[in-house]
Amino acid sequence: MYSLDQLRQGFENPRAALRELNRLYWTRLGRRKYNTDGTAFFDEDWDNLLILDGCRYDTFADVGRQFDLEGVLDFRESRGSATAEFLRGNLDGRDLSDTVYVTGSTIFYQERVWKDELDAEFHEVVDVWGDNIDYGDDGVPPEPVAEATREAIEEYPNKRLLVHFVQPHAPYLGETGKRAFPDYRPNPLADKFLGRIDASEDLLREVYRENLELVLTEVEDLLPDLPGKSVITADHGMLLGEREFPIPIRSYGHPERVYTDEMVEVPWFVSQHGERKEIVADSSASAYREKQTEEVDEQAREHLEQMGYL
Repeated sequence: MYSLDQLRQGFENPRAALRELNRLYWTRLGRRKYNTDGTAFFDEDWDNLLILDGCRYDTFADVGRQFDLEGVLDFRESRGSATAEFLRGNLDGRDLSDTVYVTGSTIFYQERVWKDELDAEFHEVVDVWGDNIDYGDDGVPPEPVAEATREAIEEYPNKRLLVHFVQPHAPYLGETGKRAFPDYRPNPLADKFLGRIDASEDLLREVYRENLELVLTEVEDLLPDLPGKSVITADHGMLLGEREFPIPIRSYGHPERVYTDEMVEVPWFVSQHGERKEIVADSSASAYREKQTEEVDEQAREHLEQMGYL
């Protein structure tokens, strides 16, 4: 059932209402909590899994040629078209005591702590958004995530690493992005879909590519430091003016529960440096139970606002 507020929003913005009909198609009238046709990423063989938030396969294949990345590119179908959905589809109910999660994204905290909708405990969670950066219009840049990953390599040599970069997702940190959106908008793609801004499709594609270049600059330097088998992938893709299905509305952003190719086809770039890790599972972390405070909650809320989720 839909609330009165949701129904009112649908009347005020017919495109949002049409998108909701598309969601009902993809989720079998709401019976699927995530894309059950997608790959279970934690069943795949890897020592280090690098998530580039919202990275399309085709854009990665194009932009990646500019960088010295040694490995083989393939693709996978994601279990979600938004981060929360991806996490539910891959992590819920799993024993993750062999894995350390280094993240610049607040979504795991939101799903695990605020909503209590995700049953997952890593060996440890390194919240880069909470400890290592100063908040501002730039959100969480890739540099502190890469640095926290290098520290985790030393501290947890026998654990798998799940590393979550915010880019190429908004906010757009490159020169063009800052120039185009000087007042700082959390997510120009969502604003474009709702008709709130008059940015051209070419501009939105440019700032998206620019964000991908920024994160790949860090990943290029980080990859040789990661021992064992590393995979660069994404939690979901992004719509940059393509049409949804089955109702062919022109769309932008990454609406949850819409599983067109641009939304769920993500890169799977495999690279190996040195010998494989000897992965050991032991006690899961109680980090979130220990550090949930009003201050941490406020930090999480501020970052979610920057990402355009609140």
